[in-house]
Amino acid sequence: MTTFDERKDGFENKFVHDAELKFKAEARRNRLLGLWAAEILGKSGDTAAAYAKEVVDADFAEAGDADVLHKVARDLAGKGIAEQQVREKMAELLELAAAQIQAGT
Repeated sequence: MTTFDERKDGFENKFVHDAELKFKAEARRNRLLGLWAAEILGKSGDTAAAYAKEVVDADFAEAGDADVLHKVARDLAGKGIAEQQVREKMAELLELAAAQIQAGT
């Protein structure tokens, strides 16, 4: 194998690894977002966990974060939470989720 092939393989492996970490961080962020929203909605225990799963599942409706954002913003609209607040919470929780994954927790 040439040096060029080794570098190419290294870049491909890094791309796959980074994509996998991104997917895991976004899924964890969505679960954390669901738990945050569930608390605002007055849910706890199994109903909060079920709601968090709904938020995670919502991410598969379309590409990107818009499906999750719209679901949670729509659900929280009656509680006085604006879409921008949900967007900010998503960004905050993505950082937390990425840190948790890197720490192995």
